[in-house]
Amino acid sequence: MSNDGFVRNNVNQFAFLYRLVDLVIIQTTLYVGTYFYGVQYDFQHFVLALIANVSFSFVSELLWLYRSWRAGAMKEMLFYSFLSWAIALLPVLLFVFFAQIAEHFSRVLLGTWILTTLVALCGWRIMFRYFLFHMRRHGHNTRKVGIIGLSDSGCKLAKELRDHPETGYVLKGIFDDRTSDRLDCEFVSSIEGNVAEGVRRAQSGEFDELFIGLPFTAKNRIEHILRLLGDTTVDVHLIPDFFIYNLLHARIGQVGDLQTVSVYDTPIRGGWSLLKRMEDLVLSFVILTVIAIPMLFIAIGVKLSSRGPVIFAQDRYGLDGRKIKVYKFRSMRVTENGNKVVQASKNDNRITPFGAFLRRTSLDELPQFINVLQGTMSIVGPRPHAVAHNEEYRKQIEYYMLRHKMKPGITGWAQINGWRGETDTLDKMKMRIHYDLEYIRNWSLWMDCRIILATFTKGFVGQNAY
Repeated sequence: MSNDGFVRNNVNQFAFLYRLVDLVIIQTTLYVGTYFYGVQYDFQHFVLALIANVSFSFVSELLWLYRSWRAGAMKEMLFYSFLSWAIALLPVLLFVFFAQIAEHFSRVLLGTWILTTLVALCGWRIMFRYFLFHMRRHGHNTRKVGIIGLSDSGCKLAKELRDHPETGYVLKGIFDDRTSDRLDCEFVSSIEGNVAEGVRRAQSGEFDELFIGLPFTAKNRIEHILRLLGDTTVDVHLIPDFFIYNLLHARIGQVGDLQTVSVYDTPIRGGWSLLKRMEDLVLSFVILTVIAIPMLFIAIGVKLSSRGPVIFAQDRYGLDGRKIKVYKFRSMRVTENGNKVVQASKNDNRITPFGAFLRRTSLDELPQFINVLQGTMSIVGPRPHAVAHNEEYRKQIEYYMLRHKMKPGITGWAQINGWRGETDTLDKMKMRIHYDLEYIRNWSLWMDCRIILATFTKGFVGQNAY
């Protein structure tokens, strides 16, 4: 089902099985490897696999690998399996190095163990997933679902349930007090009664899960329905309405004995902050190593093409709206950084011929990898705007400043969806902000990976980039 919104299902009834099989695979593949290569399996091999077990268990919990993948994408599940194993190998390699026992282990054996374990961890998940899908399509391991309130969100949920039978969610009833002429949804004909009828059937045990799609403004009605459902064992879920979809990573907090709900928050906290920073450091270091010589030639081209500095540092807003200096290769004859900055447009006479090439191909952005190393920017995130543009658009676009709940990025979700370059109309900027907030709302390392890969195919060059 959709990943939109802030409520995520992390409960997996097979989580214990997944954990057990993973631990067995890590130990068994090393043992089988020693047998295959004629190496004696001893205590040090056991300790090595045990460290891998503990490390993998810790990392996989951090990355929520054992959450429910009933409605998740297989590519994402395999990505986190690969990432968990890759990170788990770091303590293993450190143990081998600092214990000075590298000569005890065959390099061929270790390489085979690492690759075989990765294939096994991913392979058994694929087979088990298809096994579960097969069972669910034939009526096993399913959950009977009812929907109360055929709002836009309720209609979208019904469509997801219909289109994805492999998830095992079987829609058994839709209920709404409104007549069909007041509803605009393809499932109007599927309504089986009013809200009271839905509650009665839930009380009789016809549903495993019940989704309430009434708008949150109908607080009294929802409260009344929940009070009635308190006399059942059905799992009750509230479907976020339009307002809730504008919340950024809402979560339960606590101040003393008082519980609170954070409305606008960053998804990058704790271990996720560390992983995001590791992603930035590793990628920026590798990329800067590769592009160092091309950057040198670009710098020479900038210097020879017009007078002025090679690098232009412009004020932008970073994380939490703090001012940062963003580096770019100078592409214009001017270096505007004041209270009024005019966006580059087609045939802009401020742009040098060489600068026009740099801007079309995004090569002028390469120095921002230095910003990433400094920690003021990220590889992936909302693109930073000039301070003058921020002050202009924050007054015209709702939720504009929420894009600063994450570090600005060199590439982003908006850019690979075609919203890069000049924003000469308010609607264009609104679309960019829409995608920026969608990225923050649904951020994951897997999403970063997708954006980075897509940048190489459609993110560098755009028809609106001048």
